[in-house]
Amino acid sequence: MNELKVIAGLLKESLIFAYTSLVVNKLRTFLSLLGITIGIFAIISVFTVIDSLESSIRTSLESLGDNVIYIQKWPWEFSSDYPWWKYMKRPVPKLKELDEIQKRTHKTEAAAFMVHTTKTVQYLNNSANNTFIIGASFEYDKIWSFEISNGRYFSSIESESGSNLAIIGADLASSLFENENPLGREIKIMGRKIQVIGVFKKQGKSLDQSMDKVVLLPINYARTIIDIRDEMVEPFIMVKAKEGVSNAELMDELKGIMRSIHRLKPLAEDDFALNRASLIIKQFERIFSVINFAGMIIGGFSIIVGAFGIANIMFVSVKERTNIIGIQKAIGAKRRFIMFEFLYESVILSLIGGLIGLSLIFIAVLIANKSIDMDFSLSMKNIVTGIGISVTIGIIAGIVPAYLGSRLNPVEAINTNI
Repeated sequence: MNELKVIAGLLKESLIFAYTSLVVNKLRTFLSLLGITIGIFAIISVFTVIDSLESSIRTSLESLGDNVIYIQKWPWEFSSDYPWWKYMKRPVPKLKELDEIQKRTHKTEAAAFMVHTTKTVQYLNNSANNTFIIGASFEYDKIWSFEISNGRYFSSIESESGSNLAIIGADLASSLFENENPLGREIKIMGRKIQVIGVFKKQGKSLDQSMDKVVLLPINYARTIIDIRDEMVEPFIMVKAKEGVSNAELMDELKGIMRSIHRLKPLAEDDFALNRASLIIKQFERIFSVINFAGMIIGGFSIIVGAFGIANIMFVSVKERTNIIGIQKAIGAKRRFIMFEFLYESVILSLIGGLIGLSLIFIAVLIANKSIDMDFSLSMKNIVTGIGISVTIGIIAGIVPAYLGSRLNPVEAINTNI
């Protein structure tokens, strides 16, 4: 217990000495802080941007579903062994193929056909240009993740008959209808009147096209204003697996069904792609790993520069206080007290610089969230990382000067002329 009290007293006294030195030498402290602040700002800002992008992408990809297969013309992962011109010759998925899949499949919970394009949407004197228009078959709501805050979804009869009905995004409803209730009102797309029967619940910022600014139409009505055979509207079929059915099992079944529909010979190559969300996630993971590595190198150089700055300042500090060190040792100060004194000064200096750097990142995040349509956040992991790096750099930069200071001969130190 007595030993713990001695250590605590030693730490307290060392901290006071270090704090006093930092306050007295303000210019030197500022220059040292500047280097470590820039270093921490550089490396943690890179981590923050990458983490925010990764979080946004993963959140967006969750709406695709990890048990959903997308039947499309183009694959999400290209093979270098497959010529690009063969992809060009592939047919786009057709609405009648959805009917065949629904008849033949045994491992599917839901399937839907979908196309999308951009059009101008009008309500009275208000209009929204380049609005995302989605045409989808009835089971779209069983596959795509969304909620309706006001109104309802299409009935099966409305979807099959191609009723001129629409569900619109929350932001679109606000911009077109302002303070009016959009339910029962009619919007216009290409001069055609369409009744609003629902409004999607606001999703907020998203990396991909969120449901906040879209118009969803029954596919059999959408085909009257959109050419669903046109590759530019990106037609595709979404198929969701039954519970307990793996993606591999569903893909095997769909492959057989699609080859049968397209009447491909046994040795013929597939003329369709079976995509899944995991392919995109893998690609982004590769990209983020490279960016993370690059960020660590860039930030690492900044940290090294800051560490050398602190080490240099600490050597100067030891040199300036040589007489004081001699007096301290002459009156009984032990080597560990001298070491702790300079280590504390180095660590506190580095830590303050790191905290300033983290504060600047926090301010930058607030500004970015107001000016960029994406959520950025300074995570607790990155805060702890920044603090950890600061303390580590402080120890590394201060250990040699502190050791040299603690090894000074008290008689020689007192008599040294500075």
